[in-house]
Amino acid sequence: MPLKHRNPNRLINEKSPYLLQHAHNPVDWYPWNSEAFEKAQREDKPIFLSIGYSTCHWCHVMEHESFEEEETARLMNQAFVSIKVDREERPDVDNIYMMVCQMMNGSGGWPLSIIMTPDKKPFFSGTYFPKESKYGRIGFKDLILKIDEVWRTKRKDIEESAEEITNYLKESYSSNSPEQLSAEIFDDAYRNFEKRFDAIYGGFGTAPKFPSPHNLIFLLRYWKRTGTQQALEIVTKTLIEMRRGGIFDQVGFGFHRYSTDAKWLVPHFEKMLYDQALLIIAFTEAYQATDISKFKKTVDEIVSYVLRDMTSPDGGFYSAEDADSEGVEGKFYIWTQKELIDLLGKDDADFALRVFNTSEGGNFKEESTQQNTDANILHCAGSINTNLFDENRLEKIRIKLFEYREKRIHPYKDDKILSDWNGLMIAALAKAGRVFDNSKYINATERAIDFINKHLTTSEGKLLHRYRNGESSLTANLDDYAFIIWALLELYESTFKSDYIEKAIQLTELSLQHFWDKINGGFFFTPDYGEEMIVRTKEYYDGAIPSANSVFANNLLRLARITTDFKYEDFADKIFASVSLMLSKNPQAFTQLLCSFDFAYGPSYEVIIAAKFQNENTKKILTQLSQPFIPNKVVVLVDEEDTNHRLSFDHLKGYSTINSQPAIYVCKNLSCNMPTTDLEEALKQLA
Repeated sequence: MPLKHRNPNRLINEKSPYLLQHAHNPVDWYPWNSEAFEKAQREDKPIFLSIGYSTCHWCHVMEHESFEEEETARLMNQAFVSIKVDREERPDVDNIYMMVCQMMNGSGGWPLSIIMTPDKKPFFSGTYFPKESKYGRIGFKDLILKIDEVWRTKRKDIEESAEEITNYLKESYSSNSPEQLSAEIFDDAYRNFEKRFDAIYGGFGTAPKFPSPHNLIFLLRYWKRTGTQQALEIVTKTLIEMRRGGIFDQVGFGFHRYSTDAKWLVPHFEKMLYDQALLIIAFTEAYQATDISKFKKTVDEIVSYVLRDMTSPDGGFYSAEDADSEGVEGKFYIWTQKELIDLLGKDDADFALRVFNTSEGGNFKEESTQQNTDANILHCAGSINTNLFDENRLEKIRIKLFEYREKRIHPYKDDKILSDWNGLMIAALAKAGRVFDNSKYINATERAIDFINKHLTTSEGKLLHRYRNGESSLTANLDDYAFIIWALLELYESTFKSDYIEKAIQLTELSLQHFWDKINGGFFFTPDYGEEMIVRTKEYYDGAIPSANSVFANNLLRLARITTDFKYEDFADKIFASVSLMLSKNPQAFTQLLCSFDFAYGPSYEVIIAAKFQNENTKKILTQLSQPFIPNKVVVLVDEEDTNHRLSFDHLKGYSTINSQPAIYVCKNLSCNMPTTDLEEALKQLA
C-alpha cells in the first residue's frame, strides 16, 4: 500500500521529525512512554527498541527495507511491542542502550536495535540489520523469528542475561579510586595524536575520518603550554586539508559529518549543527594562534551557512540536514562536468574544473556498487595554487553554482531546536564575534539566547530540551545545562552584560542541586526529577560532542574566577578526581576534559577592566584583548555607572579607573600585577 494511503500509527502525534518519518509504517510503533511498557507487560512480549535520528542514512535504509515492508511489520507486531526513539530528543535513553550495544558487541552506531524485557532490561543488541540473512549476517526477519522462539522456550536464560547486563551497567558507574593527575597527562595525549597523525592528508588514522574539533582545540593548548611546534602544525595541516576537501561544501559552505576516505574527499553528506559550532571554535582559535587569513574566511563561510540555512525566524538554530535527497545520498551536492560546462561556459568552466578537481569519469562512487559514476564532489585539494588565482572570479562562479543548485530538491532539514546544540552554536558565535569584532555574530547569539529564555526555559528557571512547531517539551539533560552555561559565559565576555553571568550562576546552582553525584563526584546525565531508568549514567568520554562533565569542569573554573566563590573550583576538582582513572589510561579520549584540566593546572589569568563600557577606548581594549590566543583567561568589566554592565560581587568594588582612564588589572595564577592604563603593558603581562 502506498504510504500516503496507509493509516498512521501512534507516531503521527509526535513532534520529532524522525518519529514522524515512521508514522505511516505498518509497524505498530509506540513512542517511548508508559503505554508501551504496560502493553508489553500485559501481553508478555519483549520490546524492540529502535533508536535513530532523522538525517541518519542507514536508519532510512532499514526503514525502507524492513519497517515499510508489510510481512516484516506483521512479524514485528506479532513478536514485539515496538518503540521508536529519536536519539536527539532522548539522549538519556540512547546513552544507556548505546553503552549496552558497545559492551555486548564492541561497537555501536545508528540505527541502534535493542531487544529488552518489559521492565527495560536489555538482552540483545545490534545496529543495522538487512531484511534477509546474507554474508554470514542474520537478517531482520530471521532475527525476529529467532528471538520469538527463544522468548517462548528459554525465558529463564533471557531474564538471567538481562539481569546480568543491567547489573554490569550499574557497577560501571560505581566509585573508582582517584588517580593523582599531573602535567604528564598532556604529554601522554599529545604523543598519541602525534603517532596517529596523517602527515599527508591531515587528521588522524586512515578512514573514516571525523573532524573531532575538540582534539585540535586541545592540541592548540598543548602548543601554547609547551611550545611544541609540531602540535600547531598538526592543527593547521588538518584544518587546511579539511577546508580543501569534499568534506567541506565548496558551493554552499558548512562541513559534512565525516569523510569516508583518508583524503577528506568523499563525505557522509549530512550536516550537523554541532559540527559547525565546534569547527567555528577550532578555526577561530587556530586563527588566533597563526593569523592565517583562510581560517577567518572559513569561519565566515560556516557562519554564513548557519545563518542562511540553519536559523529559524525566531533566532533558534535547527539541528541537521540530511545526507540524502530524492532517496540518494549526496545527490544534492555532486556535479557532472557537462553540468558545469553548460552552466558556466567554456572559459569559466575550464577554470572551475581545474580549481575543483573534476574529471569526466567522476570521483564519486555509487554506494551500492562502489563503481565510479560521472559525478564529482567538488574539492580543492591538490588543485592549482589557490594563492595565485583570481579569488573574485572564483567567488562569482561559486555564486552561480549556488544559485543553480538551489533549484534542486534539497535534503531534508531536521528543524527541531535543541537546547544543548543551540548552546554550542551560541558559544561558538559569541567567541568568533568577539575575536573578529563582528557584531552580526553577536546579534545572532543574543537572538538565540532570547529564544532559549522564551521557549526552552520553564517558569521555575529550569531548561527544557526540545522545541518544534510551537511546542516545548522534554526534560533537559546535563548537556543542555552545560552547553547553555558555556554559551552564557562566552556571551558575557562578548557583551559584558551582567544578566548573562547571573543566569549562568542560576543554571549552575540548579545543576549542582539536581545532577551532582554526592557520593562519587561528577554529574549524572539525567536530573533527580527525571524519568527513572534502569541506570543513571554519567558521560565523560568526548565523542562527536564534548561530554557535559568536560564542559562543566571549565564552566565551574571560569565561574570560580569571575565570582571568587571557590566552591565552584572544588566541584571541578571532584570532576577530575571522579574520572582520573579512566583519564590516565586513555587521555586522548578526553580532550575536552584535558582543555579544562589545562585551565585548572595553569597558568591562567583574570583580567579586570575598570572602565565605562560605552567608552571607545574601552571597546578598543576589549577588542585587542580578544586577539591573541590566551585560552585560560577570564575577562571581567567593572562599570559602576552602567547597570546593564555591572556585576555585584563584593571583590569587584575596589576596582576603579586611573585618572578617568580605563584601568587594566592582570592577575596570573591568583597573583595580581599592578594596574595599568597601557594596553601594550597589559598584553605583555598576559604573554
